[in-house]
Amino acid sequence: MSDFRPRRSALFLPASNARAIEKVRGLAADVVILDLEDAVSPDAKVDARAAAVAAAGEGFGARETVIRVNSLDTDWGADDLSAAGSSGADAVLVPKVRNAADVARYREAIGDKPLWLMIETCEALGRLQDIAEAGAAAFVLGVNDLALELGARRGADRGWLSPVQAMVLGAARSRGLVALDGVCNDFSDDVRLRAECEAAAAMGYDGKSLIHPRQIEVCNAAFSPSADELAWAIKVRDAFATSDRGVVQVEGKMVEALHLAQAERILRMAGE
Repeated sequence: MSDFRPRRSALFLPASNARAIEKVRGLAADVVILDLEDAVSPDAKVDARAAAVAAAGEGFGARETVIRVNSLDTDWGADDLSAAGSSGADAVLVPKVRNAADVARYREAIGDKPLWLMIETCEALGRLQDIAEAGAAAFVLGVNDLALELGARRGADRGWLSPVQAMVLGAARSRGLVALDGVCNDFSDDVRLRAECEAAAAMGYDGKSLIHPRQIEVCNAAFSPSADELAWAIKVRDAFATSDRGVVQVEGKMVEALHLAQAERILRMAGE
């Protein structure tokens, strides 16, 4: 349990914005994603790369630091990967992965550093299992690019996304990968954000990527165990600790090894 890292909230920050980078040091995000891709204009990408490497070297305390690079197919991708791979970042996040061959290219470029993948292309949806087996550490759902490729209508609710979320989560869990839900674009709508977070948490996602600091509190609360969940998990853990049976009774119900695994995950999330 000591190796567990919470990833409830993963905040994207433009690596070109020094003020935002400094501000995040006082925020409660579990993961800081220094973005070199979508949030940075072409004329700022080289300077942003240097800023991301410097920020990653300084670190963000207990927060996990990730650098999102530009695709290898762009003018900046190769240099981004070389810089991020040798930086002090905990992981490198790569965009628009299509297949296992893409993963292999990125894997070779960054060496041993953990590789996180944006799942945001239609091709990737058809190759999720191969991608999960290709050597990544995490899947991050990219809802905006995926909606564009699918042709989802602007302003549509998230109904179209539920089967995609299940597919991505299933492939990730089959190989023990971290799974993060995609962003909520309307950072002023706490009701919508809370609903998205609670639905993803109920499904089993580890957390959610965010685009604005004001989303952190709602997100952390939704992905944290409730008091009732924590109390149940402690009872299950303690019941198995004092029994040599494969099935025990907790709160008038029979629980087995799979429930112990659920309880241990809740306890890890709560830092117990």
